[in-house]
Amino acid sequence: MRDDAGVSDEAVTSVGQVRRRPRLIATDLDGTLLRDDKSLSARTVAALAAAAEAGIQVCFVTGRPARWMDVVSAHVHGHGLAICANGASVVDLRRGETVEIHPLPDDDALAVVGSLRALAPGVSFAVERTGGIHYEPQYPPFHLDPAATVAPVEKLLSRESGHTDQPVLKLLAHHTDLAPDEFLGLARTGADPRGEFTRSSPSALLEISALGVSKASTLARWCAARGITPAEVIAFGDMPNDLGMLTWAGTSYAMANAHPDVLTATTARTASNDEDGVAAVIERLLEDTP
Repeated sequence: MRDDAGVSDEAVTSVGQVRRRPRLIATDLDGTLLRDDKSLSARTVAALAAAAEAGIQVCFVTGRPARWMDVVSAHVHGHGLAICANGASVVDLRRGETVEIHPLPDDDALAVVGSLRALAPGVSFAVERTGGIHYEPQYPPFHLDPAATVAPVEKLLSRESGHTDQPVLKLLAHHTDLAPDEFLGLARTGADPRGEFTRSSPSALLEISALGVSKASTLARWCAARGITPAEVIAFGDMPNDLGMLTWAGTSYAMANAHPDVLTATTARTASNDEDGVAAVIERLLEDTP
């Protein structure tokens, strides 16, 4: 059976477990709020506006750097802030300013690089700083910046780079031969422990933040500053970099397209990102709670 919005009743589960309206919705972007073409549907835009009108804050919590937030910057209501780079920065999207950073020290990044080179020969690296991305010559052409410095990562992390005034938000490590989860598991068990290892890409691309920095840690701090408890948060996600946030939140939704570990860890399910699964939950929530 389908509701008026075209989403099957089975596609959104456990909405009834929310006994009172939450104070915050924390949502990932890629694979979660955004469709596969990286757009924000009209339905989702309307649902976000309705949540704000009902007094529910929405916080975008993403692995994206601040410079890739244009797709949602017009849809922040109230506080205007987003958590970017897997928790390494908090950005005021209205003013286009970074208001908080949790950087990866260059020396720690270099230690992680050395250990990953030993563990996984053939790995290539990119360095995401507050001012942009820089990468090795062999790093794949994902979303590369023509103004970036191209050099061995050891140089990118040294004073010779000319970018040491721009703290490192993430170290990115790519491997062409390893499976994505295999690479993540290898790094978590064998790499230098001075970094937080996760992934969100369908390829073997690791995202490495400072030790203890994650979507969950920054969201928890963000909520505590506003007197919001985990029980008052609903979170949405689809990939391993969302796991900490999803297990921290009182109620968590996995998208139908989510990674198996996310499906196992969450308390509820919703439709896929291409079927506006986040919007479906918000609509039900606003209908079912006073």
